[in-house]
Amino acid sequence: MAVDSAVAQAISRIPDPEVPVISIADLGILRDVEVDEQAHTVVVTITPTYSGCPAMEAIASRIVFEADRQGYAADVRTRLSPAWTTDWMSDEGRAALQRFGIAPPGPAPSGESGGPVAVTLTRHVVACPRCGSTDTSEIAHFGSTACKALRRCNACLDPFDEFKAI
Repeated sequence: MAVDSAVAQAISRIPDPEVPVISIADLGILRDVEVDEQAHTVVVTITPTYSGCPAMEAIASRIVFEADRQGYAADVRTRLSPAWTTDWMSDEGRAALQRFGIAPPGPAPSGESGGPVAVTLTRHVVACPRCGSTDTSEIAHFGSTACKALRRCNACLDPFDEFKAI
C-alpha cells in the first residue's frame, strides 16, 4: 500500500460511516491503494465486513470524493476473498472502539471458512468498555449494526455495543 502518498493517507483516514470513530484502514477493510502519480489515478481495493454491508457504497463514494479533493481519479474495487475478519483491525482501531464505549472484538474464531465450527464449553466473556467489569450479558445478538451485539454491564448497568469477532 502506498501510504507515503498524500492521497493514500487521506483515503486511509476515511471514517467508517457506521462507526465513525474508526478509520477504514484501522477497521481493516482498506486492502490496497495503488497510486499512479503521473496519471493522477488511484486504484483502491476494499473488503466488506460482511456480504451485503450497506456502508460499502458510502465508503466507495467517500474514497472517490477524497481522491478527487487530492486531484486524482479513483477506481474503487471490492475484493470478497479472502473474507474480512476482525483480526485485520489495528490495535489503534480497537483502542478507538474502547474509548468510544464499544467493546472491541477478541480474536476471530479459529477454523477455516466453510469448515466445521468448533464447539467449546467456555463462556463468552466481554468486558464493559466503561467500567471494565466482565460481569456482562447479551441483551440482543444484533445491536445498532449487524456486526455488533447489544450487551449490558451487570456491575454499572450501562448498555453497550460489542463488536462481534468474525
